[in-house]
Amino acid sequence: MGSPSLLPLEPASPAHICPLDQTCSYLDEAARELQLDAGLQAILSHPRKVVTVSIPIKLDNGTVQVLAGHRVQHCDVLGPYKGGTRYHPAVTLREVSALAMLMTWKCALLGIPYGGAKGGIAINPNDYSVSELERITRRYTNELIKDIGPSVDIPAPDVGTSAREMAWMMDTYSMNVGHAVPGVVTGKPISIGGSRGREMATGRGVMITVREALAAQGKSLAGARIVIQGFGNVGRSAAQLLYEAGARILAVSTSTNGLFADAGLDIPALLAYAAENHKSLVGFPGSMPISNDDLLLLPCDVLIPAALENQITEANVAQVKAQIIVEAANGPVTLAADQALEARGVTVFPDILANAGGVVVSYLEWVQGLSYVFWDEERVNREMESLMVYAFQRVLQQSQNRQVPLRLAAYTLAVGRVAQAVSDRGLYP
Repeated sequence: MGSPSLLPLEPASPAHICPLDQTCSYLDEAARELQLDAGLQAILSHPRKVVTVSIPIKLDNGTVQVLAGHRVQHCDVLGPYKGGTRYHPAVTLREVSALAMLMTWKCALLGIPYGGAKGGIAINPNDYSVSELERITRRYTNELIKDIGPSVDIPAPDVGTSAREMAWMMDTYSMNVGHAVPGVVTGKPISIGGSRGREMATGRGVMITVREALAAQGKSLAGARIVIQGFGNVGRSAAQLLYEAGARILAVSTSTNGLFADAGLDIPALLAYAAENHKSLVGFPGSMPISNDDLLLLPCDVLIPAALENQITEANVAQVKAQIIVEAANGPVTLAADQALEARGVTVFPDILANAGGVVVSYLEWVQGLSYVFWDEERVNREMESLMVYAFQRVLQQSQNRQVPLRLAAYTLAVGRVAQAVSDRGLYP
């Protein structure tokens, strides 16, 4: 079916693997497997609303810059829209549209009453001061004020944003409506209604997926050889939790450099080292430098791409030696590479399952914010693990019952649930 044609989307570069085309291809596969009605599939292929706003910002030096901010709301048939806000130079409307659709499937797969959304601004946050970022965030929020809200669309942190930006978004929204609204965003500081356990939630979900994936093959985390591409919030958290569970972390990387140690990296020491060296991993004792490209090709039990999309492609898939791949990033394995890995017997656990821990705890934070009753971290982690394990087992069972790869199994469960809800609700008017 391809990209949604009714959207004012910029054309994809022929040399670039378009995340929206890829996401629509996964929907097409699930629709064929489920034998969905063509009209119903067409509804699911198009986002309900696409918003692009102008963000004029006065820089610290007095000059004015005008940025473009996007928010794509894919489907709210199961509940309010939910999705992150990304600050990254590579943000495009196509990318945001793909991520919004992925969020719809992720929420449906985990049984969360949300629809998918995503927002973004094409900036490098490192190029702006804290005060400039605050002005950008507040103006962006103000421009979206009619399109977000605790029962409409709930933003969250993503690449390039954090609890700090969510605090600014919550405050801006609250000032506009005249009272505090903790449920308007998730991933905010605990002091203003954030949830305990949120910071490590996505990494914890990845750890749970790795644990269950190994267990399904009769193996355990103890001594498992793990390679992690990406050492941001997700990669860091996953590395820490996997290390604590007894896994051997062979390699990790940031966007600029990586480390390898055949005997395994001392993750607590590495975290302390990175904190002391402005997040740099260069020169960590007992390790060798390795590039991101070479890291993906290391022999290992589990490879965890936790950076950006399109990391394992037709160009390098033949050299990938991992036995299991767990997608902590969104779309790190292209469609063609996924098919090649499947043919070789490499097990790939898809992003809509593996990195869903963050949205699960976001949902739990939203529930706490609406009720004004807040839980301890143990309960948050317990509730999240229960939902993650249940979803994992359903995907595994669906794969076996339908005799299809895990990704298609996950998509048939997610798309099937949303399609059923659309059918049950009917079309208005």
